[in-house]
Amino acid sequence: MLAAAPPISSIDWAVIFVYLIGIIALGVWLGRGQKTTRDYFLGGRELPWWAVAFSIVATETSALTFIGVPAMAYGGNLMFIQIVIGYVIGRIVLAVVMVPLYFKKEIYSPYALIGNAFGGGAHKTAAVMFLIVGTLAAGVRVFVTCIPLQLMLDWPVLPAILLFVGLSLVYTYVGGLKAVVWTDAAQFILFVAGGLFALFYIPTLIDGGWSGAMETARAEGKLEWLNTQFTLAAPYNLWMGILGAGVFVLFTHGVDQLVAQRVLACRTIADGRKALVFCAAVILPMMLLFLMVGVLLWVLYQQTPIPIDIPENSFGKKQTDFVFPIFMLTQAPVGVKGLLLVGIFAAAMSSVSSALSALSSVTVMDLGFAKKEASDSHKLKLSRWTTLFWGAMLIVVAFASREVESVMNAAFSLVGLASGGLLGGVLLALTIKKGRGTPIILGMAVSLMAMLAIKYGLKDAIHWPWYTMIGCGITLVVTMLANAFYGAREN
Repeated sequence: MLAAAPPISSIDWAVIFVYLIGIIALGVWLGRGQKTTRDYFLGGRELPWWAVAFSIVATETSALTFIGVPAMAYGGNLMFIQIVIGYVIGRIVLAVVMVPLYFKKEIYSPYALIGNAFGGGAHKTAAVMFLIVGTLAAGVRVFVTCIPLQLMLDWPVLPAILLFVGLSLVYTYVGGLKAVVWTDAAQFILFVAGGLFALFYIPTLIDGGWSGAMETARAEGKLEWLNTQFTLAAPYNLWMGILGAGVFVLFTHGVDQLVAQRVLACRTIADGRKALVFCAAVILPMMLLFLMVGVLLWVLYQQTPIPIDIPENSFGKKQTDFVFPIFMLTQAPVGVKGLLLVGIFAAAMSSVSSALSALSSVTVMDLGFAKKEASDSHKLKLSRWTTLFWGAMLIVVAFASREVESVMNAAFSLVGLASGGLLGGVLLALTIKKGRGTPIILGMAVSLMAMLAIKYGLKDAIHWPWYTMIGCGITLVVTMLANAFYGAREN
């Protein structure tokens, strides 16, 4: 059990309760009038691009950014910013190349492109891969959100998980993607405001202020950000960012339903492009903001003892993800403490609601749980029931994630298990157009098995930013070899 933080003031509790009640009411009100799966999963394709853009950034950053990114800088330096450079490049490529392909036909996920090219078996294989890995990664995101509640209330992790998933389920169940996007947009503003406050407030607690903090950080190598040496293993380097993370973003924003669903909900190709370009412009300064918060926290706790000891997992590793929540609960001013906690809750609920909507969409529309001849009301009811099911799955996975050392590395490495296979499948669907299903199924399956072997057998030799590129290459090679084999056998 963790040491409890000092009691939360009534003002901070009031801020938290007003936010929770307000955001749930907003989501339920905005999501009223859902009649079809098109409304529920695509928002009727009536959402403005800027709201979609805010929602994408809120979804991709989540509590991992608010808590996990400061923890990375606290335990290391600014090297992660090299990965973010690849994020920017990948988004721009997608805006130019991928978005027009989404709007040729009305589809509910990128996996429909695989189905159109290679048949129902390949379509369902891709959907299942996303559901498994998407659930694992989303569960890690849910867990990290529970850290403040554990500190605030001295709660065990399970009740905290139940609370967050339950609150997010309320408006996602009722309002679908439309409710998710609009609440995400509001929550994006809240957690960025929390990060900005921390950036300007923490230096007031440090001897020498901002300049003193930067001098100390620079002397200890905490501001180092560039590593031009090419390696597959950690630490982060520029090539890992440009190549590895660039390809990784082709998956996360072009193929992963978590983000692709929002692009598909845009009104036009131009709106989809605007949303992704906005994300490219925002992601680097936002990640730098939270990295600098981690650096400032490190300087602060070199001068003063940390109020609550950072806990260790069962392997004896410090869980630095607790650092920023510890600061918020023990040293933030009254009133502002509530706003900072609201920032975490906003990021968390954005992650949960987005995952629920994406998982439900793929289950109903890609796995074919909704029969074509079924009525709209039946499909909508089924969609809501699957949302509840995936809520339960996220609770299970989040509880199992409590031993991870770094939530950022855990979440991204889990995504990387299937990201290459799915990206390879979509690339083949766009280039081959039509073909047999068996080779692509074999390619994606071999890629998944290879990435599992790399993650658990070579995890010290190959870092997660390379996973997508490696997995995609394996998928392409195996599929082409299988196609050649079938072609030779026929001849």
